[in-house]
Amino acid sequence: MNQLYTDMPLSIFERMSMAAVRHGAVNLGQGFPDFGWPEPLVEEAARLLRDGSNQYPPSRGLRVLREAVAAHYEACHGLSLTADHVLVTSGATEAIAAAILAVIGPGDEAVVIAPAYDAYAPLVRRAGGAVREVALRPPEWRLDEAALLAAVTDRTRLIILNNPHNPTGRLFSRPELDMIAAVARDRELLVLSDEVWEHVLLDGAAFTSFATLPGMSERTLKCGSAGKIFSLTGWKVGWLVAPPALAAVIAKAHQFLTFATPPNLQAAVAVGLGHGEWLAPMRGAFTRARNRLVGGLGQAGYAVLPTQATYFQCVDLQRSEIEMDDVTFARLAVEQAGVAVIPLSPFFETDPVTTMVRLCFAKQDPTIDAGLEALAKARQLAC
Repeated sequence: MNQLYTDMPLSIFERMSMAAVRHGAVNLGQGFPDFGWPEPLVEEAARLLRDGSNQYPPSRGLRVLREAVAAHYEACHGLSLTADHVLVTSGATEAIAAAILAVIGPGDEAVVIAPAYDAYAPLVRRAGGAVREVALRPPEWRLDEAALLAAVTDRTRLIILNNPHNPTGRLFSRPELDMIAAVARDRELLVLSDEVWEHVLLDGAAFTSFATLPGMSERTLKCGSAGKIFSLTGWKVGWLVAPPALAAVIAKAHQFLTFATPPNLQAAVAVGLGHGEWLAPMRGAFTRARNRLVGGLGQAGYAVLPTQATYFQCVDLQRSEIEMDDVTFARLAVEQAGVAVIPLSPFFETDPVTTMVRLCFAKQDPTIDAGLEALAKARQLAC
């Protein structure tokens, strides 16, 4: 039998979701919402399933969606874009994969800022590249300039940035973004800016899209996600925005991955991007859900870190007087208390933070309340 590449990891999200099913646990681990989507958009998608196309669309994506993405980012961020800047993909992870496969080759390196979404490093390695990790540390999770500079070598081709940041839920500050931009300009690097959470902002937080920084529009590969914007993660409609010449190269990698994304969903998303009024109620609903979770965690004796964006809330086990590491606590929580959480250590390549777990608050009140009850039990068991 031919050798199989069995070293590819099973993601922590898959492992914990499987454990939640196995133990009948409340799933506060994997980042999917059970509310928050605009019903008119779902109705439009249902109409298009019957009345629109159900055949292969162009591999680059429907022009109506590519134009809608360009117009949306001009309205939100002041970016001057056309349809030629946009490549539609089957979710943002596929956009990330296509970008990495187009940019990274054998012997190249990519800088990854950790804790990091766990798809980045395996994709870099599958492209033949090596990962150079720059680790953030709690509780501030600030980027250190010396560490970033030390990670860049003459083989570096790409910096991978996730902002707003999963799993910490923070926004990188303008000085941090300027620091990354300066390194990219000085070393002639591209920046893959994973900005899928750009509209899931809490407490009136303001977001800066990386391509708007001086000199970065020609160096930025921006990933976006309709699934995150509209709380419809199962639709798997994403995109990559880049200078047209770069977008055309990345499109060649995309054609050998998924080739195309369902046309009816693309057309529905194009309609949705024209309804900016849907964003504020969504943000308000997620902010209320975050506050409900944080309030209950405090009553149960947990210490939490601030979160400005995303669906995620980090809990500090050490400050919560729990001496277990994150993986051991996550196992206890799902097996004995009935709640799935995500340990943060798998988001690091080396020297992981082992005192944090991540919770998803994008849930209806009964789900949050059931999760809080189980988390209170988990803390009693752990202490």
